[in-house]
Amino acid sequence: MFKKRLPVLVLLLLTVSVTAQVIEKDSAAMYKKRRKILIFGVGGLYVGSTAMLYSLWYRDYEQSPLHLTNDNASWMHMDKIGHFQTTYQVGSYGYWAMRWAGAKRKTAIWFGGSWGLIYNTTVEIFDGMSAEWGFSPGDMVANVLGTGFFISQQLLWDEQRIRVKFSYHPTEFPQYRPDLLGSNWAQSILKDYNGQTYWASVNIKSFLPEKAKFPGWINIAFGYGATGMTGAKSNPDEIDGVPLPHFDRVAQYYLSADIDWKRIKTDSEFLRFVFEVISFIKIPFPALEYNSKEGFVFHPVYF
Repeated sequence: MFKKRLPVLVLLLLTVSVTAQVIEKDSAAMYKKRRKILIFGVGGLYVGSTAMLYSLWYRDYEQSPLHLTNDNASWMHMDKIGHFQTTYQVGSYGYWAMRWAGAKRKTAIWFGGSWGLIYNTTVEIFDGMSAEWGFSPGDMVANVLGTGFFISQQLLWDEQRIRVKFSYHPTEFPQYRPDLLGSNWAQSILKDYNGQTYWASVNIKSFLPEKAKFPGWINIAFGYGATGMTGAKSNPDEIDGVPLPHFDRVAQYYLSADIDWKRIKTDSEFLRFVFEVISFIKIPFPALEYNSKEGFVFHPVYF
């Protein structure tokens, strides 16, 4: 899991460092400078980070011809939604970074919006040529759909009316399998699917008549999560001879409010940059949950 998310995190860090310069004033010379930063920065990081990824994760494993693996039943589909969300968000950053560098709208949409797909495809090919793993068609479908979701909205509306967001809360499960679910809080954010929730955050005003007097930054969010997972497809009874508690694997559905950070009006270019960077984060709000085990559950504040 972490292996597949590592290059995305590295790419996000580069995007943040590149686009941080958005607070500088625009000019023809500045756009030229920005294009150089973008080309050499993204190109260098792509080559360097994929080489590092191969060295760290694949070099010591047996290589094989490209082969497929079916992991669609893993983690109650949370990993597939995670692929969808990361390619969507990296596409959003890619579009923003290319517009920052002066690219034309459609160029930025199609190429910048595909950054996440390009990078994750590289990782899937590495997986497919390693005997330890395999190329996952399910992952690729999720990658394509996440990229397509960003691009289609940008082409149709020239804005993101429905943002794909992420939230996380700590759970009890990593203590039973820290190697798989994380041995500390930072690892568990990436590895413990029990604590992750993915959201479709819908901007209400963008679907109302133009003259409607409704705050433009208020969203309604529909979430999906799952809990009770100590294994990918099923829960083991024991690990290395140590019995594990029994947990029911349960899907969770949520309804909550949210904020579209990018629609908060401000004259500060620095704040606009910050809002762009954190645009994938679902802000904690009260939430109504439904799951098949407990029925409806109200959370005064849900992360």
